[in-house]
Amino acid sequence: MLVRDRMTKPVITISPDTPIQEALAQMHREKIRRFPVVDERGKLLGIVSEKDILNASPSEATSLSVFEINYLLSKITIQRVMTKDVISIDDDCTIEEAARIMADKKIGSLPVMRGEKLVGIITETNLFNVFLELFGARKPGVRVAVLVPDIPGKLMELTSVIRDLGGNIISLGNCLGEDPTTGLVTVKVGNTSLETLRKALEPIVLSIVDIREVKAA
Repeated sequence: MLVRDRMTKPVITISPDTPIQEALAQMHREKIRRFPVVDERGKLLGIVSEKDILNASPSEATSLSVFEINYLLSKITIQRVMTKDVISIDDDCTIEEAARIMADKKIGSLPVMRGEKLVGIITETNLFNVFLELFGARKPGVRVAVLVPDIPGKLMELTSVIRDLGGNIISLGNCLGEDPTTGLVTVKVGNTSLETLRKALEPIVLSIVDIREVKAA
């Protein structure tokens, strides 16, 4: 899965000379929390978040009148509060690489480029939606998490047992187990019952960590 398949597009942008009050109002209207900042030619100049704008506003402890505050805020533009050293990615980047960059850099979004052109933005919300897809979170079935030895062919054995039951694998994920010698496999299976799946898997896994019926969201 590539970033271009799950990014938000077309992306809503803002110009650097926009007053921060106007930008904040637009964020609330559009129900978004950040804007890529572009010039009149569409060149990416930076990114600004709701937090950047709120941090630029006077605190509640100020002695200024509301008229003075509004006047001062009207003079502050996005150019003064935006992040200029913006990290971006290409639209053919994998979704997991985008997630890794966001996690490592502790940022909530990445502008997406195709060459020099801004074509979208990938955000935490986009990644959450991908996570829901990968785990089949909106589909009914039996969800089971099993601890297995980290050896070649174990995953094939697991899926073969499910196939022989006539089960339909809705989603499958594999992550680290209790130590480097084990893996924790999470599978959601349709067209089978909880007890049927439990009995079939118990002989071939180290342990069943969790098993439950999941209804459609």
